[in-house]
Amino acid sequence: EDMLKVFHAGGQDVEIIYNLTGTTPFPIFDTQVAAMALGQGEQIGYGALVESWLGITLDKGARFTDWARRPLDKRQIDYAIGDVTHLATIFPMMLADLKKRNRGAWLDIEMERLADPANYANDPELAWQRIKLQTRKADVLGRLQAMAAWREREAPGKDLPRGRIMKDETLADIAGNPPKDQAALAKVRGLSAGWRDNDIGARLMKVIAD
Repeated sequence: EDMLKVFHAGGQDVEIIYNLTGTTPFPIFDTQVAAMALGQGEQIGYGALVESWLGITLDKGARFTDWARRPLDKRQIDYAIGDVTHLATIFPMMLADLKKRNRGAWLDIEMERLADPANYANDPELAWQRIKLQTRKADVLGRLQAMAAWREREAPGKDLPRGRIMKDETLADIAGNPPKDQAALAKVRGLSAGWRDNDIGARLMKVIAD
């Protein structure tokens, strides 16, 4: 805790660290949050941040390469190093500007919130509360709660983000209009035809029935 950790839009990074270790890095400084305090919008991207503070245009194409393949090529390595070198340059500049504007205290509160482990503790039974739904009907909410918990448990087993298992809007749609049988899943917007007879479709139907 005697070393400050600097991130840009670090929420997902902190969540990964929490899931691996059960704790979060602290103290941290998030340049995206700091940029908001300095009037640069709520969610400025890293490329836009670097360009606005340093006048450097990043090669954004490397974001979409296959980072699992080895060895990494020079373009990938340069892109990864840029995260470190540019943040190290920008951070003290932002800090000086924040102090000049007397906005440090507000930012301290935001950074403590970002590092709070409670923000990353994921109870599958509460996952439904993050999903927007128009109705408050008990049967619909019951299905939504069960399916959201099921999705949280499916995602780690497949090593996929929850949205790749099923998007929020698809969950909400099925909760309000449950299919009569597994074959009907093929007609649900957001699901592929394979859901009509694959294993994950069968598990979803059991959750809905239960």
